[in-house]
Amino acid sequence: MVFVISAPSGTGKTTVIKQFLRKHKKDFIMSISATTRQPRKGEKDRKDYFFMTKEKFRENIKKGRFLEYARVLDNYYGTLKETVRKNTKKGKNVIMDIDIQGARKIRRKEKDCITIFIIPPTFRELEKRLKKRRTESKNNMKKRLDLAKRELKERKKYNYIVVNKELKEATYFLECIYRLEMFKRYKI
Repeated sequence: MVFVISAPSGTGKTTVIKQFLRKHKKDFIMSISATTRQPRKGEKDRKDYFFMTKEKFRENIKKGRFLEYARVLDNYYGTLKETVRKNTKKGKNVIMDIDIQGARKIRRKEKDCITIFIIPPTFRELEKRLKKRRTESKNNMKKRLDLAKRELKERKKYNYIVVNKELKEATYFLECIYRLEMFKRYKI
């Protein structure tokens, strides 16, 4: 299975995915995205992202190496074909943490993918979480919040919507989706 998980920045998507993977590290492989943005404190190349220059990213686009890619605010994000296909060929489940533009492209190419949209309990809570991160200037914060409003309108295009009000509950819902999808594929 390929789980495509999207959410506005600050929703807690990465934390929910990490919590889910603690229990399912043998069942799933995390697809590592490529990006041109600068690493945040504590992020490591090839673990959190494949950090690239814009020139290198554009070169990979020209060579057709991306399953999907998009420009978000002032940076590129994308999924290298190799990181997904090598794992699915081995029979592994893959989780993809990607934005709505990327998810749209994946849905067109991978008909059997499971799409999950994580939302905050309220927009006010999203704003609070973004401020708490202290990684954005006021200008970037406004851009992220405006983008989040547009992204939230896309949630109905996903197979499932999970509210991340509380980490344990959101992780439990992801677990339920996994079990349901496993059951759908169970052959007698």
